[in-house]
Amino acid sequence: MQPFKTLVGLAAPLPRANLDTDVIIRIERLTTVPQNELGQYAFEAIRYLADGTPDPEFLPARPEFNGASILVSGANFGCGSSRESAVWALLSMGYRCVIAPSFGSIFYNNCFQNGVLPLTLDEAQVNALTALARQAKPFTVDLERQVIEVDGRSWNFEIDALRRDMLLQGLDEVGGTLLEDDLIRAWQAADRERRPWVWNLSGVQFDGRGKSC
Repeated sequence: MQPFKTLVGLAAPLPRANLDTDVIIRIERLTTVPQNELGQYAFEAIRYLADGTPDPEFLPARPEFNGASILVSGANFGCGSSRESAVWALLSMGYRCVIAPSFGSIFYNNCFQNGVLPLTLDEAQVNALTALARQAKPFTVDLERQVIEVDGRSWNFEIDALRRDMLLQGLDEVGGTLLEDDLIRAWQAADRERRPWVWNLSGVQFDGRGKSC
């Protein structure tokens, strides 16, 4: 996973609340489209008109936001079903940071497992950033200093210290656990000495439900 330290780029405005994971990526796409190509199908329900032509009101698709790496959206972003592919779709579109007043909790957690930084700011701050994004002002998101800088203004943000460190190192939960491999092995060795019967499964029979009998 690519480390996240300082991100400099355009921010695409998407000022809509309650964009759920089914809007971000339809479930039908998940069985036919490779993970790194999901972006072209993201937000289908609001990205196109009924006749299939692009909706001019879908701001992220406008030419001035080509190459944007930050998305600024409304409250409760990513609500709905547990769908890690919603984060994959955003990554495929090029977004590594999403700024909103609030997030669906599962989506929020999935972001950190895929190198995407979800930032929660109050509604007034998000509105100010949305206005600057509409002007195609370059954004700087500095995770080390925990600050967003745009057009000479700055906004500080809060983030869990452990999650911040994991993103800075480019680690998901599995990668972070593997950093403790020596400690885990040492604990296992000590526990084998202390409670050998726990580790000795020879002669134990299990029924079809995985229970000893």
